[in-house]
Amino acid sequence: MSTDVAIAAPSEAAADAGEQIALAGGNAVDAAIAAVLVTMVNEVGLVSLSSGGFVTVQPADGSAPVTVDGWMDMPGREAPALRGGTWDVDTAYGGGVTITVGPGSVAAHGSVAALGEAHARWGALPWAELVQPAIAVARSGFRLSAASRYYLEYVHESIFGWDPASRSVVHDLEGEITTEAVVVPDLAATLEVIAAEGPRAMHEGDLARAISADVLARGGLLGAADLAAYRPVVRPSLVSRLGDWTFGTNPPPAIGGVCVAAMLALLDGHPRAPLVDLRWGEGDVEHMVRVQRAVLAARLDRLEGADDLAAEASLLLGQVESGGIAALESGSTAHVSTADSDGLACAVTVSSGYSSGMVAAGTGVWLNNCLGEQELNPRGLHGLPPGTRLLSNMAPTVGRHADGTTLAIGSPGADRITTAIVQAVAGFVNGGLGLQAAVNHPRVHVHRAGRPAEEVKVETEPSMYFGGVAATLRRPDGHLVAAADPRRDGAVRLVRPGP
Repeated sequence: MSTDVAIAAPSEAAADAGEQIALAGGNAVDAAIAAVLVTMVNEVGLVSLSSGGFVTVQPADGSAPVTVDGWMDMPGREAPALRGGTWDVDTAYGGGVTITVGPGSVAAHGSVAALGEAHARWGALPWAELVQPAIAVARSGFRLSAASRYYLEYVHESIFGWDPASRSVVHDLEGEITTEAVVVPDLAATLEVIAAEGPRAMHEGDLARAISADVLARGGLLGAADLAAYRPVVRPSLVSRLGDWTFGTNPPPAIGGVCVAAMLALLDGHPRAPLVDLRWGEGDVEHMVRVQRAVLAARLDRLEGADDLAAEASLLLGQVESGGIAALESGSTAHVSTADSDGLACAVTVSSGYSSGMVAAGTGVWLNNCLGEQELNPRGLHGLPPGTRLLSNMAPTVGRHADGTTLAIGSPGADRITTAIVQAVAGFVNGGLGLQAAVNHPRVHVHRAGRPAEEVKVETEPSMYFGGVAATLRRPDGHLVAAADPRRDGAVRLVRPGP
């Protein structure tokens, strides 16, 4: 019997990839992998093959959710000291941020390895088949998405203009951001290697050596030994409960899932149904601001610099459970969600940081700058031993209701990831909104929570700043729902292959 699949992806091309795989007999995990690989091609500036990410899966049999950690590792096994490979860029993007770029900002990637691990555990179709849609997009070309253009308007010169290979791809002859179809030299060939050799091609073999050699030659830290030593880590998801729902999200050493779990625990029934005109009430919004302020301030004060993040996260969540909100008061990504009629749900979030700005010679791969995301590296640019996992805001989340309904949800958006997810879940679970209405609803975000420069940002019209939620739902009778965020170029597909 065929499996129906719901897909929510960042672009039409990514949704098409998931649909193609579902029609070929793939399940939710297969469709998610194919869609994510396309985003690594066509979401320029947001994500690439040199990315890290997390895959959270709710197995079809109702067993506990699992997260595959494919986030970035600290490099430096072969080059313990930089040789002039970084510099800082100040940009107004995202409310104002200082970004460290250059070869020395490149961390050891892991998202393709995580996709490979998820495929080995839950996939149905051959790996090579899942890569074919991405190869086709890379070969035929694509136009820059609204999200890519929005980011590039800020940094097309400062980050994407210093490396000749990068500059030539995103700029036209007049030096403006291109409006033509983009074909990245060598990228299709690189994907063909990944299809033929498998996910480990990004870590061992000629492709991995080409990436590391170029980084080292230009003064960075990422060496062949760093890539070869990299392994994805499979962990039980961090579980939280909201009414009859059990949610699984990204556990430590990432901090995004901890923030989602804490906020969900503090919702206290908000927003309270029924919602007048399908809108949160003033008291609901005030409560959400209070929750965000408490959790995001705790993140800044306690989690980001913790010596033992898992222990500090456990203590924080314990305080939330026992004392409520009173116990706490004193970036660029892409996301795909899928669910299928068998009850399998998959949420995948990936990121290349803000990009280092360099394309590894001969590969077509824009390299990440995750060592240079200063808000995620509180101990400094190279303050961790080689092989240590970096911090992450990402929180791909799955949920299972007592009646068997399954949900996959997540969002891009740097520190707005957690607040976007929680508000969509709250509107759906507590507020009684439909899934798409919950995703569409205006949001609020507490920026620099608990600091003198704190600012409560209220969405008055749809803005990419407030994230880009993608969600899929499977009801007990097998009925599927998919919702994509109107704040971005999101697309959905409901695929019914037939008998």
